[in-house]
Formats: sequence, C-alpha cells, structure tokens
Amino acid sequence: MTNPQQPSGLSRRRALGLGTVTAGALLGGTGRGAAAESPALTAAPGGLDATDPVELARAMVRHDTSNVDGAAVTLPYALMLRDLWRAAGVPGEIIPTPTPDNVHFVARIAGQGSRAPLLFMGHSDVVPPGPQRWSVNPFGGELRDGWLYGRGALDMKGTNAVFMSALLRHVRERAVFDRDIVFLSDCDEENGRYGVAWLVDHHYDKIAAGVALTEGGWFLAQRDQRSPMLASLTCADRRGVSVELVADRFATHSSRPYPDQAAVLVGRALGRLDDFPRHVRPNALGRAYFAELATSTHDEHLASAIRAMLNAEGQAGRDRAGAMIVARSDYPWLHDALLRTTVSAMSTTAGDYVSVIPSHAAAQLRIVFQPGGDNPREVIAALRRFLDGSGVSVNVLGEPGATEEQTLARLEADLAVPPSTTDTDVFRMWRDAVHETYPGAGAVATQFEARTSAGPLRARGIPVYGIYPHLIDNESLNRMHGTDERVGAAALRQGAEMIYRMLSAMRVR
Repeated sequence: MTNPQQPSGLSRRRALGLGTVTAGALLGGTGRGAAAESPALTAAPGGLDATDPVELARAMVRHDTSNVDGAAVTLPYALMLRDLWRAAGVPGEIIPTPTPDNVHFVARIAGQGSRAPLLFMGHSDVVPPGPQRWSVNPFGGELRDGWLYGRGALDMKGTNAVFMSALLRHVRERAVFDRDIVFLSDCDEENGRYGVAWLVDHHYDKIAAGVALTEGGWFLAQRDQRSPMLASLTCADRRGVSVELVADRFATHSSRPYPDQAAVLVGRALGRLDDFPRHVRPNALGRAYFAELATSTHDEHLASAIRAMLNAEGQAGRDRAGAMIVARSDYPWLHDALLRTTVSAMSTTAGDYVSVIPSHAAAQLRIVFQPGGDNPREVIAALRRFLDGSGVSVNVLGEPGATEEQTLARLEADLAVPPSTTDTDVFRMWRDAVHETYPGAGAVATQFEARTSAGPLRARGIPVYGIYPHLIDNESLNRMHGTDERVGAAALRQGAEMIYRMLSAMRVR
C-alpha cells in the first residue's frame, strides 16, 4: 500500500477551503473524559441530535472521507465529532498522523475504573464512490423510502453512529460506568500506513483496553428479509494475499493479430477461475456459526443442508452439502465466504495504444483464507497446477521488496493469531442485549469474511469483537463498497437500542 505525501503547493485542507487549523484545534483535549457524574452539557453544533443514529449517520456521510492513494481527508470529520462530544461534556483528542489532514480521533468517558476500558473502534475513511453512476449524491446523506444512502452508510459510518449515539444517550442520562469507555474514530483502515497498527505503536496509551468492538458480524434476516434471524459477533478475520496472473508475448501492429495474444491468454485464465476447486472446510468458528444458523432459520431446506455439511464424513459429501447451503441461502456470497477459501478477480492491465497489440498482460486476484482453513502455500501451488500450460504465470504480490516466501510467512502468521475468547462479560452482555432487543433471534460468535482494524489489538491478546449492530438484507449487504450503498433507518435505530442496552449492563449508576 502507498501513502504519498501531499504536494506542498496544494494541501487537501486548502483544497477543501478549510483554512488554517491551529495546534490547539488539532490536540482538542487531554484524551481523558470528564467525570461522568457531572458532564457540562451544551447545545450540539448545528442543532444536531447526536443521540439519533440516523441524523448522526447522515452528518457523518456528508463528509467526503474517501481514501484515495492511501490517505483520506479526515480532519473535518474528526472536528465535527470533537464538537459533538464536547457539547455532551466529554473532551476529545485529535491525533495527527504524518499525512496532512488525515487524523485519528479519541474520546473517553471516565468510568469507575473497576474493570479495564471498553474500546469502540470505527474507521472514518471510506472507499471512493468510483466511476459508477449513483442514483443519489454519494455524500449527500439522503433519506429515501426508509433508507439512508451514501458512501459509508453501511461501511462503516452507520455503525459509528450507532456506537456514538448509544453512548451519548447514557452520557445525557449522567450514567456512571464500571469502566472507562473509549470511542476511537480511526483513519487509514481501507488503505494506508497510519491506521490502527501505527496508532498502537505510537499512542497505545490512548486506546489501551480490556475488550474492543469494531466492525464485523452481520445481523441477518429470515427469508422475508425483514424478520430478525441471527446476530453474530466476529472473533477473527479472514486474511488474504494478492496474486497476479501474467502473460508475456510480443508486441506488433494491431492490424495483424496473432494467436494466443497476451491479453487473450490472461482472459482465458480468468474465465477458468470458476472451475478452480475450492473445498468446503469450515473452521471451529464456522461450524458453530452454521450450527446456530440451522436452529435460527425458518427454512428447513437450508437447515437440512447445514446439518448434512456438519455431519459429512468425507470431503466430497461436505462439498456437495456446502453447495446446497450456498444455493439455498438468502445470503449466498456471504455464506460461501464463511465456508471456504475465495478467489476474486480485482483488476486487469494490458495495452494502452490503439494500434499496438500489447506484449504484456496481467490480472490481479485476491485469495482470502479462513484461519485454521486451507494452507495458503498449498492453494497457490494448486492454482499453478490448475493453470499449467495456459501460458500464464502465477506470481504472489507482497509489500515492495518482499519475496514470495516473506509474503506467505506473514500471511501465515496473521492467520495463526488465535480468535478472541468469548469468555468475557462484554460478549455475554451483547448476547443478552440481542435476545432482549430482538426476541427469538439467535446470537453466535463467528469470523468476518474480510480484514478489519482488529489485527494489531488481537496480536496483543486483547479480545476484539466485530459487529454491524443492525439488521441487514442481502441486497444492501451486496452494495457494500458498491453503487448506491445504503442502510435501513429503522434498523439503525433498533441497533442503537441494542447497544444502549448492552452498555446499560455496565452502569453502576
């Protein structure tokens, strides 16, 4: 990943017309929250009710925090958060990074101190809206037909708003918690070098905690896509590696095509990927998740397929049952990712001149593994055998200067980090809050299908749980990082109620 510095002639801050920001504004506060017994409440900026997760999420979405070339402009967003926390009587601190205008923000609600702090961690940056045509302004925060639209509405400003609004409800009630509660808005999660790992290395004292919550587990609906079915809290992340398919031939005039051109060879190889064998090998978290799904779903055909997969004695039977699960699931791509290694085509490159057949073509893949699942080295070797004779070579991509061996060793180390324990009061409080807020819904630990900011804290032995604390339908799930990203307004409010109830179990007053 790259993180170029801004040209000295035009900073992002100046481009946005923000003017000069003083050192005092950057520091914001001490990072230690005011005593919860007597917060100095003032009017929120712009009359915004920050205890309403929908209105707060709209305000968040209206800040363009697109991560472009490894950095985002997060300072205006952080200043808004600081002002909202200050209005509630809780000081916040803005932590600059070496990238201009790209910052972390931390607020702390001082508690009784009888237990280690709880950290809420939500990234401020979003992926760019891309060249696709949206039906709304990606940064307009538009509410339409009960949906909040915008880049980051789902990933993850909606969740940030749920976390923050639930906390501010308790602050407004002058609650006293048995522990400090830390709210972190981190930058560089989507791409960049100054994210949570950098924060842990340079400012760990600001965010040290006994347990942390960040993005992760989904709350799925029944087949009607409205009734709550299964909430999950993720205790591990899948991790991936980028692989490049490369073909080299020779360049010539485009008026004289020849067989097996470089771009054609790469295209053929991509066309074969759907047939690359990927076996169903759920790890312990995956097996527990699907077992709970089988008891939570109203679809007996899905439940039967899950039981067949869990009870299969051989790989062939497990693969057949896994295919039935994916075919029957209302969240097929998600459940495929929780069952086995996945391979995605990310980008292609070839020629750039109209009259030249390029000599070189390449396609980049992303291969993502479950902890405790397939051996990455064996999968790479199997892919090379699968494409043998195709005219395409398979290269593992890593950090600049890293060898394939170094890249795979790092991936194996990441996959070897133990999952977060569920033997914590926070996990139990979450489960109880789910059952209280959504009677009849299941609640289970699982793994997340992608990487989050949890890794640097899990590597230190801190339990980190991932959660999207609101009901999600499959169509909205598939818009994540896509066009017309959205989240349900009613779902956000009910999710905030669930987090509020979870936090209520930590109150001593």
